[in-house]
Amino acid sequence: MTKPLRADARRNRDLLLASAVRQFSEKGLDATLDAIAKDAGVGIGTLYRHFPTREALIEAAYRNELDQLCDAGPALLHELPPGEALRTWMDRFVDYMTTKIGMSDALRAVIASGGNPYAHSRDRLNSTIEQLVSPLIAAGTLRGDVLVDDVLIGLSGIALAAGEPAQREQAGRLLDLLLDGLRFRG
Repeated sequence: MTKPLRADARRNRDLLLASAVRQFSEKGLDATLDAIAKDAGVGIGTLYRHFPTREALIEAAYRNELDQLCDAGPALLHELPPGEALRTWMDRFVDYMTTKIGMSDALRAVIASGGNPYAHSRDRLNSTIEQLVSPLIAAGTLRGDVLVDDVLIGLSGIALAAGEPAQREQAGRLLDLLLDGLRFRG
């Protein structure tokens, strides 16, 4: 059983993960561990205490982004009406995919070293989408024949086609079209 991190250690870990996402998204494989530690405001020893290898840091950064996205689903359902929660989460999905695409070279390096950062991604994402669409299907506002994996593929396609920051307006229109296509027509 892993011992929970102290508050300062948790904060340092979170800072390192956020810095790693930024650095690998912006610089790809040219991002150095020294630059990541400096950007996070910690020493290189702190980085290595949390992440013994570059690949461990990359994989943890990606999984942290996935966790944040998937954890947002139930939180949004608690805060917003179901339709707004789904649409807000769809925007966050595009942000997540943009980050993932930015980190693609670094993630490929993890895969080349024998890791699999994507091992549970699809299952986690589909589970979150299921949580978000279920109340809408039950209320009769979304089609009952919606397959969550089809929603995931549609969202992924939008993110790949219009995920750049300069394309956010277009991505929003495409997300609205996807959501409109999921609505029940009775």
